[in-house]
Amino acid sequence: MKVVLQKVKKSSVIVDEKIVGSINKGYCLLVGVHKNSTEEDAKYLAKKIAEARLFEDENGKINLGIKEVKGEILSISQFTLYADTKKGKRPSFTDAAWSEKANELYLKFNEYLRKEELEVQTGIFQTHMEVKIVNDGPVTIIFEKLSNNKV
Repeated sequence: MKVVLQKVKKSSVIVDEKIVGSINKGYCLLVGVHKNSTEEDAKYLAKKIAEARLFEDENGKINLGIKEVKGEILSISQFTLYADTKKGKRPSFTDAAWSEKANELYLKFNEYLRKEELEVQTGIFQTHMEVKIVNDGPVTIIFEKLSNNKV
C-alpha cells in the first residue's frame, strides 16, 4: 500500500456536486492499494500515520501528532498511485489491486485509523471525485508498505 499524506488546513471531497467528506486541520490521505498489499500493510500504515509527528509545537518545531492537535483525516482511495509510466505515453495500472481487493483493504485501513481514535471522513470508492486541499506547509509525505517487499 502507498499513502500520500498532505497536512491540510482544510480538505473536502465532492461527488456529483455534493460534499461527501470534509475536515478542518489534519491530513488528507490519498490511498493506493498494490496488487500484493495485505491487511497487515493497512494496519501498519494506519498506526504509522496515527503516530507521525507533523504538527508544530509552541516553539514552531514539528513535534506534535494529529491526536495532540485534535486533527481529522480525509481518506481518498486512489489507484493511480501505482501507475507505471516507464513505457509509452499511457500509464499502466497493472500493479494496482483489482477493485474488490482494493476496496476491502481501503476500508480496513480506514477502520484501523478509527481504532487509533481518529476522526475519519472518506470519499466514495470507485467514483469520480473532486478533492479540495488547502495544504499546510506545504507538508507532503509518502508512506509505503508491502509485506512481501515486491514493489
